[in-house]
Amino acid sequence: MIETDIAVLVPCYNEEIAIRGVVESFRAALPAATIFVYDNNSRDRTAQVAREAGAVVRIERLQGKGNVVRRMFADIEADIFILVDGDGTYDASSAPALVQKLLDESLDMVNAIRVEKSVAAYRAGHRLGNRVLTGCVAQIFGSRSSDMLSGYRVFSRRFVKSFPALAQSFEIETELTVHALELRLPIAEMPTPYRERPPGSVSKLNTYRDGIRIANTIFNLVKEEKPLTFFAAVGLLLAVAAIALGTPVFITYRETGLVPRLPTAVLAMGLMLTSFLSFACGLVLDTVTRGRKETKRLAYLNVPIRIARTSRR
Repeated sequence: MIETDIAVLVPCYNEEIAIRGVVESFRAALPAATIFVYDNNSRDRTAQVAREAGAVVRIERLQGKGNVVRRMFADIEADIFILVDGDGTYDASSAPALVQKLLDESLDMVNAIRVEKSVAAYRAGHRLGNRVLTGCVAQIFGSRSSDMLSGYRVFSRRFVKSFPALAQSFEIETELTVHALELRLPIAEMPTPYRERPPGSVSKLNTYRDGIRIANTIFNLVKEEKPLTFFAAVGLLLAVAAIALGTPVFITYRETGLVPRLPTAVLAMGLMLTSFLSFACGLVLDTVTRGRKETKRLAYLNVPIRIARTSRR
């Protein structure tokens, strides 16, 4: 493993046009940092250009940003980690302020909120999707993040070395945010400029496909991290359906003493029993989830802090 005080982690896929500027701008902003570019099966000269610009270049064969981030977090040893996309849209000059905020306030994550400098920088579909998905996460897990899908963040060593990193693609940002919210880690946000891509550079994010994947990730995280809420909601829906189907049958029975719609009565009874079973599953899984959360917390506390979390001016 490579050890450094500050590591800039840049996942890349076909970013030949932008990567030189990214490496050079972060080298200027943080001269003492080591810049790592992880190439994810690029078909252009991304790796070569990054190496020429002075970055340490590594290769990750498993396709997807989540796979690259998992490899980065496992490979690199540092005290402070800066994760940034390699598309040239994020402001490297903001990095020292982000790092200083992490140190001054003893934080585990500082998220760079995107403030677009032009209309072309942040497409309307991406902006709307981000607001919707961020709002969903805020309602379920807490409203401490206003730009959940930002690709520019600063992390403590404790966060990086205790983060499970299970996502495969662009849903990694959702996983990072929910992990911090669920463990109630100290986090903050800071507005930073957000520019459009350099001419000729093309976004790899598909609004609809990746939006669906992120929404599916949120759904799975709710099921796994909030099982009582999830299964209680399912149980309530089943109970409402059972009551809606069973009420006419019960009224007929009260009036005539007969049950002419026996299949409906059986279905209503089955739905109600399933409703109770769903609620019971939620109670059991909630206990299991609490144990998993305690294990994650202990893993987080077990990572040693190698720098004093105070202001370094």
